[in-house]
Amino acid sequence: MRTDSFTLSEEAIAAAEKEIISKYGVEYHQARRYKTKDAGAQEAHEAIRPTDLTKPEVYGLEDQAARLYALIYKRTLASQMSDAKLQKTQIKTNISNRDESFLANGEILVFPGFLSVYDYLSSDDKLLPDLSQGDELTLVSFAARESFSRAKPRYTEASLVRKIEEMGIGRPSTFATMVSTVQDRNYVTKETREGVERTYQLIEINEGKVSESTPVENAGAEKNKLFPTSVAYLLTDFLVKHFGDIVDYKFTANLETDFDTIANQGVVWQSVVKEFYGPFHAKIEAADDISREETHGMRELGIDPKSSKPVSVRFGRYGAFAQIGHKDDEDKPAFASLRGDLVIETITLDEALELFNMPRTVGETDDFGVIKANYGRFGPYIQYGKKYVSLKEDLPEDVTLEKALELIAAKEKFDAERIIKTFDDSEIQVLNGRFGPYIWNGKKRGKGQKNITISKLFGDKEPSELTLEECKKAISGKIKSKTAKRKKKAKKKVVKKTIKKASKKS
Repeated sequence: MRTDSFTLSEEAIAAAEKEIISKYGVEYHQARRYKTKDAGAQEAHEAIRPTDLTKPEVYGLEDQAARLYALIYKRTLASQMSDAKLQKTQIKTNISNRDESFLANGEILVFPGFLSVYDYLSSDDKLLPDLSQGDELTLVSFAARESFSRAKPRYTEASLVRKIEEMGIGRPSTFATMVSTVQDRNYVTKETREGVERTYQLIEINEGKVSESTPVENAGAEKNKLFPTSVAYLLTDFLVKHFGDIVDYKFTANLETDFDTIANQGVVWQSVVKEFYGPFHAKIEAADDISREETHGMRELGIDPKSSKPVSVRFGRYGAFAQIGHKDDEDKPAFASLRGDLVIETITLDEALELFNMPRTVGETDDFGVIKANYGRFGPYIQYGKKYVSLKEDLPEDVTLEKALELIAAKEKFDAERIIKTFDDSEIQVLNGRFGPYIWNGKKRGKGQKNITISKLFGDKEPSELTLEECKKAISGKIKSKTAKRKKKAKKKVVKKTIKKASKKS
């Protein structure tokens, strides 16, 4: 069942009333009939609810399923209960020689109402002392803390779905697809980013003594949030500029209204399609004249103080990058890939110039030669020779030679266990894989291509004994699988005829 309805059946409302009165008392019950305000809501079914409200728990469920059932049960019951009642108190304190005043707020829970279902405890009640108007107060302590304005929090997958639903975009069945699609296409990435340390001013008065300090706090930390990539900024700007009405948030809602009108025979569908397709097709044709520079989303940041050449950022075939100079200059321009936390729209000149300090030489050894650290399209990495190791914990500007050698040793061990055989003057290798030894042709697999499993082609032959010629034949498909099953010839259906003997007439 799929529904986003708030409606409960009369049977469910009656069952909830009986359970609430039995468990909590008559004063805790208040029948409610909810109706959704969303015009696009799918209300073919009632709200998701327990079939038996006398069972707050269902035994035998796994932990996650049990928590989900408890949530549905409690919310169903709470929706038919009385409001909670709070007693709020506010005290306003004036200062003898200042115009400013201080406010103190307190509240206590008088009647728990629906909160009883959630085992609400009133230990957090903020009680204020018994005071009368005109009472004089003595200052015991005082604190003034510097505060900063905060940007709106970035979306999580759950909060993005709520926003999509709130704006009336799509249907409940398409929400998950929307969120996964923007990630699959690298429009957004799900990341946990550490905050930055910053100081704030704190002034305190204790027992008449004034003290001032600058404590440190961590600001801007994000956990499992969705961050837009440079591709997203570029694509969004392009679509808004050239197809603004199509990507307008109201477009889908308006189109659904048109569909309803067609369904109710208020208008013929051809006129609706014509009204949309005519202007849209004209915009598609006009898009042919858009310059390549515009689609690259170039943005100039300033001048490089060393070379006096312009510094710009743009989007290329392999992602966003910074550039010093022009392609028409006598000297070739310098390029540097943008780090994962930098985007074209917000990167500064200083941040771009730092990228050109990479790659950084970490050190040099007899075994591995020069070891470098750098940022790439898929994050920071260590390079030695033609091999690469991802940096998971350290940054290229901070990683030490000792740490780099530790990562290289781990990779070498992994490769040694993975590589069964290599061939001189050929990229073909015999490797250990997840499903056993296989032949690798030295290139990335294309769509629909599979690794060549050795046991299927060569039976019990040792992978280390394969020759280069045998591997080439396997790659070219000249060796047939030994495990391939032959198709059985279809048996002809034999129709049995039953001949009944005619009974003799007496």
